[in-house]
Amino acid sequence: MDSSSSEQAVQDGKLYRNLNSLIVAHLRDNNLTQAASVVASATMTPLNVEAPPNRLLDLVAKGLAAEKGDITRGTHFSASLPLPHTAAIDFSTASDMKGSSKSFPKLETRHLSEHKNIARCARFSADGRFVATGSADTSIKLFEVSKIKQMLLPEAKDGPVRPVIRTYYDHIQPINDLDFHPQGTILISGAKDQTIKFFDISKTNAKRAYRVIQDTHNVRSVSFHPSGDFLLAGTDHAIPHLYDINTFQCYLSSNVPETSPNGAINQVRYSSTGAMYVTASKDGAVRLWDGITANCVRSITAAHGTAEATSAIFTKDQRFVLSCGKDSTIKLWEVGSGRLVRQYLGAMHTQLRCQVIIVLLGTLGSSLYSRTSTQNL
Repeated sequence: MDSSSSEQAVQDGKLYRNLNSLIVAHLRDNNLTQAASVVASATMTPLNVEAPPNRLLDLVAKGLAAEKGDITRGTHFSASLPLPHTAAIDFSTASDMKGSSKSFPKLETRHLSEHKNIARCARFSADGRFVATGSADTSIKLFEVSKIKQMLLPEAKDGPVRPVIRTYYDHIQPINDLDFHPQGTILISGAKDQTIKFFDISKTNAKRAYRVIQDTHNVRSVSFHPSGDFLLAGTDHAIPHLYDINTFQCYLSSNVPETSPNGAINQVRYSSTGAMYVTASKDGAVRLWDGITANCVRSITAAHGTAEATSAIFTKDQRFVLSCGKDSTIKLWEVGSGRLVRQYLGAMHTQLRCQVIIVLLGTLGSSLYSRTSTQNL
């Protein structure tokens, strides 16, 4: 394919994405929520995409006017369609496959708190007020971010400020993952003891979980649906376990993709709208799943060669998935086509388990970071 054809294909792809966004926004804004959800799911377009009011109607009116001859015949009518408003990075125009490093401001340690063993996971609450860490020592520590900031003030350096406001001891084996309920004060944990436990962080004296889901496998990863009514568990089983948190009923997909015996799920994450979720597996595959039907809609096999896929996460606009593997690379995949868009190379530590996250830094832009752990899950 020559450069002009390739450029035209990129432009066509942008046009289709923008058109789908306008259709979804038009249906949603006219209270046709069910229709908007169907179109959004079918085209993998975010349901909460933003567009100017009546933009689609305006463009259709101009197009019809052009067909009727109200616009001078022989001229080409073109319109610049707005991209969905999002804080995520737009990688769609990137033509190179390897990311280039940038210089960032010096990062300083703000607070250090030690577990008795390896710290395996850490998650912020949706409102940014709390951060929780889970460890191989089976404990969970809950921090209040404002108290960490208070410790940095000169007059508070020698004060009795303790940012750890809760410590939970209720697992009997190492903790693998944590997640906060999107609307409430609930923290969940998944552990090697095959349990998912619910902690109410609003209760100051609570040291143990108030609800427990007993799974049948080592729970490697947990993720709340954006509604808060469901959660996903990635386990040693090759298929994600979907739980209704009100009934504790477990659901498995009826559309089972081809998996290897070593298909344990290292990480599972919902997209921002819950329309999709993604899994990263020990067999090296990154798989995309429909958030409504629970069917696997795309498998990216050997995403990191022969190495494990250790983590995968959606960009905020749901157009891309960022994955990390034991080959020490970070890769960006296009959701709609499954093609590799860009690859980021870092220090080569092939024996380390990494998780990649997208960090939004306001005016400093967006950056990619990976977290490592030397202990197998």
